[in-house]
Amino acid sequence: MQKKLYKFIIVFIFISLHFPLHAQRQIINFDDNWKFAYGNAANPEKDFNYGLKTIFSKSGNAIGTPADIKFNDSLWRNINLPHDWAVELPFVHVDNFDVESHGYKPVGGLFPATSIGWYRKHFFVDAKDSGQRFQIQFDGIFRDANIWINGFYLGNNKSGYVGAYVDITDFINYNSDNVICVRADATQYEGWFYEGAGMYRHVWLQQFQNTHIANDGVFAYASINQNRATLQVETSVVNDGSSASNYTIKTYVTERDGKIVASTKEEPININILEQKTIKQSINIPNPILWNLENPYLYRVVVELNQNGIGIDSKKIRFGFRTIEIKTNGVFLNGNYIKILGTNNHQDHAGVGSALPDYLQFYRISLLKDMGS
Repeated sequence: MQKKLYKFIIVFIFISLHFPLHAQRQIINFDDNWKFAYGNAANPEKDFNYGLKTIFSKSGNAIGTPADIKFNDSLWRNINLPHDWAVELPFVHVDNFDVESHGYKPVGGLFPATSIGWYRKHFFVDAKDSGQRFQIQFDGIFRDANIWINGFYLGNNKSGYVGAYVDITDFINYNSDNVICVRADATQYEGWFYEGAGMYRHVWLQQFQNTHIANDGVFAYASINQNRATLQVETSVVNDGSSASNYTIKTYVTERDGKIVASTKEEPININILEQKTIKQSINIPNPILWNLENPYLYRVVVELNQNGIGIDSKKIRFGFRTIEIKTNGVFLNGNYIKILGTNNHQDHAGVGSALPDYLQFYRISLLKDMGS
């Protein structure tokens, strides 16, 4: 029995950075026009004085460092993301397990001159948008990433495999230059395989209302009984504004083609300043198409946050209805026994490194599919 695997890419399309007061969330690709330069893990002077000058100040005082908005990066290399600087380095032969297991690339504690990477990006925000919130979403940075905007330190993300959200709203210069700065430290490993180095996944700029659906704020789960499914949806809403207000939440389920198959009633919600609330809603789906290996069918669960009848935020997630049981005599999908077949497959690709283009992900999935995974 041939197994079918599908990988989906969500393409975010936008027209302008400007949108009216009650407009929906904007998600803008932030991959292009970055600057890159190597630092140094052993010599602060060769690491743009990292550790010698104040760079973690909450007042934005990062003068003379790459985090400083006025820092001259004209000699830095121009790149687009995703970017893996390790794959660009020459091969080295060192009798060291860490180097061997990471593809004989000179990244790690033995190679301080090629284990630190600095990134900077200039961008502009119109003053018309000053009433919204702005957030940068990093899908993956390998690794130990410190992040600044306009000299203000935003935080650290240790793991190379866990993405990060940083709110930049309070530090934006409207109608002027803004600079995001990232320092990635790849001197330490997390695995025993090639892991790459740098901002190897996509980056997004999100722009949304002060009251909005929280990050990863939609959780859907289902129970199935004969020819009916009951979908439970929990939605967390956050008010980062300066006043309390009344809102409504509505959730519906669509087929692949967008046809609505079931929905909830609009449920009122009052959120105070700096409060987060979670609303639980239930939807009954008659005769659901069950997700299986031959037909991995995915519905769409859509949550809408409205104010005075106008949509201010929404989230859409793909969702498959199925049952999985693990018994002493095997694994059962929708009541049918299946034999699990798969591969030990890391995220890198020969010759490309860890910064895989999206089309290459499709190619890899097709190869695994042909192998019977």
